Amino acid sequence: MGIKPSGRKDKNKAEKEKKTPVKVREVHLEQEAEPADAKGRNTELGIVTYAFVFLFVLMIGYLVYLNGWKAESLNSSSYNTKQDANEDKYVRGSIYSSDGQVLAYTNVADDGTETRIYPYGNVFSHVIGYSSNGKSGLESTSNSDLMTSHTSVLTQLREDSDEKQLGDSVYTTLNTTLQQTAYSALGSYNGAVIAMEPDTGKILAMVSKPDFDPNAIEDIWEQVVNDSSSSVLLNRATQGLYPPGSTFKILTTLAYIRENPTTYSDFSFTCEGTLEESGASIHCYNSKVHGVVDLKTAFAKSCNTTYASIGLGLGSTSLASVCEEFLFNSALPTSLQHSTSQFSLSSSASYGEIMQTAIGQGDTLVTPLHMALITATVANDGVMMRPYLVDYVEANDGTNVSVTSSSKYKRLMTTDEAAILQEYMEETVISGTATSLSWFDFTVAGKTGSAEYGSGDSAGTHSWFVGYSTGEGGDADLVVVVIAEDGGTGSDTAVPIASQVFQAYYNYVAG
Repeated sequence: MGIKPSGRKDKNKAEKEKKTPVKVREVHLEQEAEPADAKGRNTELGIVTYAFVFLFVLMIGYLVYLNGWKAESLNSSSYNTKQDANEDKYVRGSIYSSDGQVLAYTNVADDGTETRIYPYGNVFSHVIGYSSNGKSGLESTSNSDLMTSHTSVLTQLREDSDEKQLGDSVYTTLNTTLQQTAYSALGSYNGAVIAMEPDTGKILAMVSKPDFDPNAIEDIWEQVVNDSSSSVLLNRATQGLYPPGSTFKILTTLAYIRENPTTYSDFSFTCEGTLEESGASIHCYNSKVHGVVDLKTAFAKSCNTTYASIGLGLGSTSLASVCEEFLFNSALPTSLQHSTSQFSLSSSASYGEIMQTAIGQGDTLVTPLHMALITATVANDGVMMRPYLVDYVEANDGTNVSVTSSSKYKRLMTTDEAAILQEYMEETVISGTATSLSWFDFTVAGKTGSAEYGSGDSAGTHSWFVGYSTGEGGDADLVVVVIAEDGGTGSDTAVPIASQVFQAYYNYVAG
């Protein structure tokens, strides 16, 4: 049973507390000095302050990024609705070739009517593009330069202020002789031809067929946009996706060398014309029997059974690793509008899928521009350069506005690896599938490809050649890539086309 304390005891306690007022005040002061809710408010205020500071710095950084790194691409983007805001102020500037020929200019009539003129018509149709009904090619990517004037203020003041100023001129890396040669050599084939310098990234020629006349783009617009079967407006050089065929063996070879750095030279395989594995079979062209071959001979002869066997030994991981490094499934290091090359080979891929992929078939797709960069990397001792089309921009009074400098993207293979592939590509011309290129005063190295596509009545074979030439200096001068749709073997169609481009370079350009 509980006993309630007496009131007297409580009274004594109260009197005792009255005798120590200072102590009570001290306790109260200590409680007021560090209230819990005040601490919480300070913490929250600090978090909010730091958050605002972080967001402010992030915003400033993003503005710097947009103005410093992305301004050019944003200004020239075809999606930029303000890119033609200067049409009332400027006459569109001209576009020139590297050898000084006018590739595009604006004719102004007495009544002020402006007409865009393309002197070479279809020859440069895709790479130069068009400037009405939207824009394409360099007319699109260089739009901000063409519609801006950097003529000096004094010059502008001397001219009639009521008249439009002439926009800046764009000087390209393109060579008219090489472009016309490539265009004529491709003939009636649909496809593409690219010629570029491997050590600078300068593109000297870029042809795509079927083509169109940019002078008549307004008249033919409805026709070409509704013709889905031919895709006339597609620049096949940068946007066309094709199975690479045996040109892919460059990368399969590299993967094998990396897996067997000390024993690759001892490689040996007996080709019987056909290789069967778990119900899947691979045939050499016309089931040709190559017999016992080493790696270099297999490359030069383009022996499918050898490379299918190599693919089985490598598996999917090694091939995928090399392709990823060489920018499959990734954007290329260029501002040129382009498609992304595709490589797909899972870790659970069947033997048949691996064998097909190793010889450039299966689900692998690549653009001619991408193959040009891979070939240029081999020719340039393992270093990939960034490709470009604009050499410099000049104002109407001759003032230099900007100059494009060659720039390295990345070293993608060692000099030793590049030297091995160079040797194998030279052997392809000496004794392999491209011997018709072995009779010149200059040296050519390359790889042919016959890329099969479709099945049944829709089946066909695209003709490939990728390679480079070397003159008296000892360094690679020119990379040439050819894809001729339904052209059959690389030897039959693509190689003769490339031959004409190489000869034109040394006969008319290099000299």
